[in-house]
Amino acid sequence: MEAVILCGVQGSGKSTFCRERLFHSHVRINMDMLQSRHRETLLLTACLNAKQSFVIDNTNPTTEERARYIAPSRAAGFRVVGYYFESDLRDALVRNELRQGIHRVPERGLRGTHSRLKPPSRAEGFDALFRVRIGAAENQFIVDELREQS
Repeated sequence: MEAVILCGVQGSGKSTFCRERLFHSHVRINMDMLQSRHRETLLLTACLNAKQSFVIDNTNPTTEERARYIAPSRAAGFRVVGYYFESDLRDALVRNELRQGIHRVPERGLRGTHSRLKPPSRAEGFDALFRVRIGAAENQFIVDELREQS
């Protein structure tokens, strides 16, 4: 059983990564789709109770926001894995402009998330932590272990 928590600004590749790497093995929990914390909590609780692997596909920019998923996942015996999507703000803004309709985030919102973004740390309760960057080729993800600075 695995709880995967994605964190990064809008337009950093989280949902595409989720679709490409976790779609067939994890239930996707995402506020854009669920529209309320109540629904999110219901689905999270169902996954925890059913011992079903899941992925939290939200921005999760702060330690406090990530803690809402880490603590109950660890308590239920899940392995907690984090993926930090390292992205230059300019690149995220460009990718966001390519989005259509409701998928495009207002620039102000993206900048706000970027200003609050704190890279995750193993001390938060992660069993494994990775950094994800977008490579030169479209939808090419470069994943490596996130090394924490001392």
